[in-house]
Amino acid sequence: MSAASAGERGGRPRPTAGYRRSAGTPRGQARRAQLLERVVDDLAANGLVDFSLRRAARAAGATHKVLLYYFDGADDLLAQAIYELRDRRIARGLAAYQGPEPATLAARVRAIWPALLAEERRTLDQAMGLTMYDPVRYGDLGRGASQQYLPALLSICPPGWPEQRKVEVSEMILAALRGFLIDWLTSGTDEGAQAGFEALSRALEREEAASK
Repeated sequence: MSAASAGERGGRPRPTAGYRRSAGTPRGQARRAQLLERVVDDLAANGLVDFSLRRAARAAGATHKVLLYYFDGADDLLAQAIYELRDRRIARGLAAYQGPEPATLAARVRAIWPALLAEERRTLDQAMGLTMYDPVRYGDLGRGASQQYLPALLSICPPGWPEQRKVEVSEMILAALRGFLIDWLTSGTDEGAQAGFEALSRALEREEAASK
């Protein structure tokens, strides 16, 4: 099956056909969340190389059959875990510019940038690689990322902007930051990413100044 079955709003994968009804009870949901958190911690620390249901079971302190009760195979578990890793990154990024809030959009993006370089970075970079390597199997990981990141970027745009302008600028920011991360990963140096980030900051300053 696809690594991320049809995504819900915000990029969260839905429970799949193999999801047991009893796993949806409050007790079942709590157990599932506990297992998922342990797998997410393992992925954050060790990356996606050699990821399998058995490795995930060891990290979760359970058997692979227990994981199959709550998740529809390794791809479903991976999709759920990548979603949670992105959620951690987003929460850290949004927290980075809270009170006193940076006055400009460029300053907010600058405050968020270090959060993209935190613990989850290696695994999320590898997830981008999977999306490009096998778009049929893992394409929803990339599409889910856009759906997940965009609401956070929209929320930091100036409140007086028209919605379409917020969408356009948020898409630009997302594409640019992704590009910087890929450049850093493939070049082995942050020089290009840092230079590009300075140019992005100037572009955002001009965009915001044009609306005043």
